[in-house]
Amino acid sequence: MPVPVGLSFYASFFTPPLLGSTPRILKGSIKKIFKMEEITNVMEYEAVAKKKLPKMVYDYYASGAEDQWTLAENRNAFSRILFRPRILIDVSKIDLTTTVLGFKISMPIMVAPTAMQKMAHPEGEYATARAASAAGTIMTLSSWATSSVEEVASTGPGVRFFQLYVYKDRKVVEQLVRRAERAGFKAIALTVDTPRLGRREADIKNRFTLPPNLTLKNFEGLDIGKMDKADDSGLASYVAGQVDRSLSWKDVQWLQTITSLPILVKGVLTGEDARIAVQSGAAGIIVSNHGARQLDYVPATIMALEEVVKAAQGRVPVFLDGGVRRGTDVFKALALGASGVFIGRPVVFSLAADGEAGIRKVLQMMRDEFELTMALSGCRSLKEITRNHVVADWEAPRASLPQPRL
Repeated sequence: MPVPVGLSFYASFFTPPLLGSTPRILKGSIKKIFKMEEITNVMEYEAVAKKKLPKMVYDYYASGAEDQWTLAENRNAFSRILFRPRILIDVSKIDLTTTVLGFKISMPIMVAPTAMQKMAHPEGEYATARAASAAGTIMTLSSWATSSVEEVASTGPGVRFFQLYVYKDRKVVEQLVRRAERAGFKAIALTVDTPRLGRREADIKNRFTLPPNLTLKNFEGLDIGKMDKADDSGLASYVAGQVDRSLSWKDVQWLQTITSLPILVKGVLTGEDARIAVQSGAAGIIVSNHGARQLDYVPATIMALEEVVKAAQGRVPVFLDGGVRRGTDVFKALALGASGVFIGRPVVFSLAADGEAGIRKVLQMMRDEFELTMALSGCRSLKEITRNHVVADWEAPRASLPQPRL
């Protein structure tokens, strides 16, 4: 069984964790191998999290839908993109800053919405908000957070987006959006790939439910903040009862009538839907397959990216999440047209391992790796990262390239 790309460090210690196998420790203990100060890349936090978290919680964060083919492919596809670095360029000064929806941030690496973070660490979303703010980047808060929009806002300044699921009761949606506005959130990331929850077999086996000491804080006063136990996945039952399966493009337009916040459509994988998103007034698009947790056998997001970028025709920014674990991944996404990336699992695994300090370290490692990739590719700013800096194994043979100029 092949080791998923990016996890080669584990090869001498474990069978591949993405494929759900049991760690096979050949020598020493995880504690010895993974002292916090010895962690040198983002992926090493997953083994620490697996050791520390209850099985139900770790499996919830780590697993994907059905055969988990797309889960592995989200990582593997990055390995099929190679660099075409340019040399003898003065890279003594490198600028990673960028602007997202008018907000200047320190780097094109942002925090994706991940649910129920207090299952990972008692400080949960509070720690994530502080770490993102310290890094000078954007945090996206999940609708299904275990801290409310008001609580996250209370952690201090920072640019924050709010991820929205549309519930059957539209009054709940309106109330939630207005609370996010009042709490200073700057955009809505509308998840559009979840009319029903994907079949996540680890959650079914574990009879996943939110631990009794926690609630979905944004819904606490509405009597829908708890999750009942079920014969399979408590979350799947919750979604079936609450989330609106009739959600359609007209609702993207409806959302614009109840908020002045820009709307990012999260979950686009095709050029056809990218064009409709632009026509429907979206301020941006997030190419996402929900961390491979919804429909299995959809392409890796990095493979779907260019089609979406071409369809958007520069009218709105296009972002990507899914499988980003290295600074090299960030560069590849930007070279293929993304305006930035969002990271999810690295945040919850580092949160579980080391709280706020873990997330800070993840964001710093990603930044450092990305800056190094830019330098070694001959790029001094994001605008210098071009399609000519990468070659993918799925593209046609390269046509003649523009003649280089000194």
